[in-house]
Amino acid sequence: MASIPLPTPARPLRIGTRASPLALAQANMAAAALVAAHGLDLAALEIVPMTATGDRIQDRALAEVGGKALWTRELDAALDAGEIDIAVHSLKDVETLRDPRFALVAMLERADPRDRLVVREGIDAAAIAGLPQGARLGTSSPRRAAQVRRLRPDIETTLLRGNVATRLGKLAAGDVDATLLAAAGLDRLRMYEVGKVIPIDLLLPAASQGAIGIECRADDAATRALLVAVDHAATHAAVAAERAFLAALGGDCRSPVAAHAHWRDDGTLRLDAEIYSEDGAEHVAGHALMSDAAAAVDLAHRLLGEAPEAVRSLFAA
Repeated sequence: MASIPLPTPARPLRIGTRASPLALAQANMAAAALVAAHGLDLAALEIVPMTATGDRIQDRALAEVGGKALWTRELDAALDAGEIDIAVHSLKDVETLRDPRFALVAMLERADPRDRLVVREGIDAAAIAGLPQGARLGTSSPRRAAQVRRLRPDIETTLLRGNVATRLGKLAAGDVDATLLAAAGLDRLRMYEVGKVIPIDLLLPAASQGAIGIECRADDAATRALLVAVDHAATHAAVAAERAFLAALGGDCRSPVAAHAHWRDDGTLRLDAEIYSEDGAEHVAGHALMSDAAAAVDLAHRLLGEAPEAVRSLFAA
């Protein structure tokens, strides 16, 4: 480590992040990990917040206005221009295929990957099964919408976008009866008591849910060396399998898909995945043990081969 040129207060490492409260909390987690790994002075790190296009546009579904690139566009431009040295991302919001100018070098240890059900005041429901007949559930996620409608075809899913506080505000105002939020995000905002956790075997999470990724310029060897020290190898391998599955499917922001890899007690990595029709009425599920990098690709192709047309048509592979 001694040979790595370390940032100093005079020449700080600039950490780019979205400006939302959750993104800032995640950037501070990345900063704390770097401080601990390298014994840095906290003043040697500078957090640079930016408002992403995706944060400004909240009245339309992401797929209608540019997809996941709306979360990364500003950070990518700043990283490419040398205005920041690293970018911290919620990996669930990052495109599966990234610009080769950037390298996803490190992932922090994954947090709780599950969803939580949050209901408005006056509704007594600890699970999706307990929601009232015809309840309105707000979400911007095709995965969550399909999963909920598969479980409860009577539930109306409607668009609900914005950061956590915005969505909770709309819920409190009665715009919707319920919503689903990532447990990891709520925990990082110290909202430990908000919502009821939904088991993974009921709602399989989105690929990368709960994972924080750190990118730098691919040709920046010094920064890459800094980041390697904070990489959580087990998380990185699991998330890489999930993202390889997504890439092989060829889906986009309109494609309802869930993928979650976890380490078993015997030391093997198991990838569970599901793909759905938009209304959740049809779906295909499967799993694979990650014996090699091709296993995730093979699983994607197998599920597509088994899928009915209503599901297969939502994926480009």
